Amino acid sequence: MDIESLDTPAVVIDLDRVDANLAAAQRYADEHGLALRPHVKTHKLPWIAHRQVALGAVGITAQKIGEAAVMVAAGIEDVLLSYPLVGETKLEPLARLARATPRLAVALDNDVSLDLVGRAASEAERTIDVLIEFESGRLRTGVVAPDEALPLAQAIDAHTHLRLRGFMTYPLGAGAGDWVREARSVLARHGLEAPVFSGGGTPGMWHAHEMPGLTELRPGTYAYHDRATVAAGAGRLDDCALHVHVTVVSTPERGRAVIDAGSKTLTSDTVAASVGAGYGLVLEHPEAVITALSEEHGVLDVSACERPPRVGDRVRIVPNHVCPVSNLVDVVTVHRGGSLHGVWPVAARGTTR
Repeated sequence: MDIESLDTPAVVIDLDRVDANLAAAQRYADEHGLALRPHVKTHKLPWIAHRQVALGAVGITAQKIGEAAVMVAAGIEDVLLSYPLVGETKLEPLARLARATPRLAVALDNDVSLDLVGRAASEAERTIDVLIEFESGRLRTGVVAPDEALPLAQAIDAHTHLRLRGFMTYPLGAGAGDWVREARSVLARHGLEAPVFSGGGTPGMWHAHEMPGLTELRPGTYAYHDRATVAAGAGRLDDCALHVHVTVVSTPERGRAVIDAGSKTLTSDTVAASVGAGYGLVLEHPEAVITALSEEHGVLDVSACERPPRVGDRVRIVPNHVCPVSNLVDVVTVHRGGSLHGVWPVAARGTTR
């Protein structure tokens, strides 16, 4: 079977492009003395995680305990949980993960999360490394002022089964280096050290070495790339390793076509107007715009196409944001040079807890 024989919609991965993307990032990190800790939320595949580690990554980053557990069960030994852990229901899963993982770190920004992590570490009788998350431009989680890191750092240092490792932020705002420098100074006055400064992600990854004091880089989307990272200059269209293969199922009137993929496949994520319109880039008809998605229908404005697609035509779409696409499908089809290599289950799909 070749790619053109696949039933659609199908999420198809070019492993040659994946290999090239992974190698380029590792080369960059090595050249600039940065530890690479890629985020697995993009691909959710143990094979790619192992490939990243084999190339030189120090470990992986995972968002949730369930996602990390899949990777650890597949043999990954060094994991950073980058999402805040809050709630008693997280206690036992975190303790189990700590027992199973040779090297486990978590990021947090409050004492409630710290208490939970400490109890899990004690129950597991394992040391868990802790990074204090700080806010650097996304206005999500993270302590805001450097002084706010001190009480957390002191509590971590005082705990038998916790070890203070440093600071983490996402993305990597312009003032992040100054923030870490000031926070380290505050901690040093109290005899504390925080050697790790971990930042992400893909859009600005090729400039990460310009950030003063950065020690670790956590990109995720670079494994596949997508329309957004291409627009950000982090990759080229030819670097995009994941395409959604679809079929035109209707052309009800001039200028309009319908494909067999909607929000359940492409997601409803958009990109900035300056990047382009619609819910993805149609490679065979770049003038087409995916104007609307319902669950299983994608509506295309093809009025600008010199040769509009016809019913039965197959086209490939580069998603606006590739990460949620991985989480929407049970399997991905992988190939090298157009020859099918296998159909792989998306092992960490749906691990949102």
